[in-house]
Amino acid sequence: MPKHTIHAVTAAAALACLAAFCPTPVSASSASARIAWPGATPGATPGPAAPRFVPGACPKPPEPIEALTKARCGFLEVPENRSRPGGRTVKLAVAIIASAAAKPAADPVVFMAGGPGADTFDDIPFLIDSGLNKDRELIVMAQRGNLYDQPNLACPEVDRFNAQAVGLGYDAPQAEQLMLKAVKDCRARLTADGVDLSAYNTTENAADFADLRKALDIPRWNVYGYSYGSNLALTYLRLHPEGIRAVAIDSVTPPKDVTLPWTWGSTAEGIHNIFEACAAQPACKDRYPDLPRTLTEQVRKLEAHPLTLNVKPPSGGKPVKTVLDGGALLNLIVAFTPRPKDIPAALDELSRGNPQRFAQARAAGSVQPVGMFAHGLTNSIACGEWAPGYSESDVLKAGRKAFPGWPDTVLAQAPQLPFQYPMCGVWNVPDRAKVQRLATVSSVPALLVSGTFDVKTGASWAKGVARDLSRSTSIQVPGIGHWVVPQSPCAQHVLASFFARPTAPDTSCVDGLEPTPFTIIPK
Repeated sequence: MPKHTIHAVTAAAALACLAAFCPTPVSASSASARIAWPGATPGATPGPAAPRFVPGACPKPPEPIEALTKARCGFLEVPENRSRPGGRTVKLAVAIIASAAAKPAADPVVFMAGGPGADTFDDIPFLIDSGLNKDRELIVMAQRGNLYDQPNLACPEVDRFNAQAVGLGYDAPQAEQLMLKAVKDCRARLTADGVDLSAYNTTENAADFADLRKALDIPRWNVYGYSYGSNLALTYLRLHPEGIRAVAIDSVTPPKDVTLPWTWGSTAEGIHNIFEACAAQPACKDRYPDLPRTLTEQVRKLEAHPLTLNVKPPSGGKPVKTVLDGGALLNLIVAFTPRPKDIPAALDELSRGNPQRFAQARAAGSVQPVGMFAHGLTNSIACGEWAPGYSESDVLKAGRKAFPGWPDTVLAQAPQLPFQYPMCGVWNVPDRAKVQRLATVSSVPALLVSGTFDVKTGASWAKGVARDLSRSTSIQVPGIGHWVVPQSPCAQHVLASFFARPTAPDTSCVDGLEPTPFTIIPK
């Protein structure tokens, strides 16, 4: 399987939303040694307050992306903090990819990536494979602070911690201590470089896209965002509705609802749907008759008696020390490692003394892409927009509601975001909950796409968003997890028909869809 395909269904899913500290099985080589943007200089630079697009060479990712060889690229130059006139200017990387059609539609589609903090350009192959540039231009811009931007809010310190963390208990005091030191060191380095961490938020991100449309002199365009990108798209629609023809959001993350306790409801919903789908397939139900009980038993058992193993990462190399406890087990499921169709088999094997699937997935985190993920952007948004107004006890309470009877040590950590409140104490950015946690009410045509197996952004959250979008269409794709469109030909068809006819998309392919069969292993 090509690397980009693997990334689409594993690493991209793991990083797509609420995943500041989840492992990603990619090369561990230093990004600074592998990535180049011709003419780029580090850090933000002084510049004019008026936003402008400056053409330039396309970035050169470590694994070449064919579409970038023919794309038009450059930087959008915008103020770092729009509330401080005369301040620094930041440069955001942009690629404009031509339509595959001889006569494309006049209105392009602009893409808003997940994360926040994930490499936007790495998503381009999946967007093209999904047909996003079939009938119109595709515009991709890295959100402020991301890879290829100036400045880049990467935290190599956190990446190195993530590689080390696989050999520690998921919620162990040593893990917390090391993570907080990594975050503190990253913050000190970024602020010493003059970065205004308070300016890396969803409001500024939305304004960047509004400025991009104007700088490119585009009268109208369409928006497609997934995971955090759906949060950003809804904020953009609320604050800058002018020039938006249609909005499609995938793996919906409602701005008014997203908090740290919120994550537990999505995780419980997705796991419940996976188990219910197994129970609806006779072969799966017969082979794995009580998956909720099996999962609870294994979480309790591993949290009381963690396994310490020497395991080879899937990418090869020497075995690494790997600790598998209850928190690690849950978070591997949330990170889609193993894939949902393999989860019943993996849990059954684990209950019979064979932890190999989960242990190898955990060991994959020992191989980290250093400097590729903008943890600084993630931290600023999580701490300014998701954490305020709630406490560690609220996270625990939500966890107990989602999974009654599980150990408090597991439930005390929001899925994919361990030790977030102490980390936010270190990161220290302003509370932005009042300006961000708002509903988007709009009559702009909208498409909401959800996957029933999504354990990061539960499918049911789209319903509340849709009520506020008077001309919206919603679909749920059975058996698909986070970031639906690249994984579902049906969702690709619906998205294409939506951009062709925003008020009357063809959703007929969804009828009758069922999850693919689960993996059945011999008894």
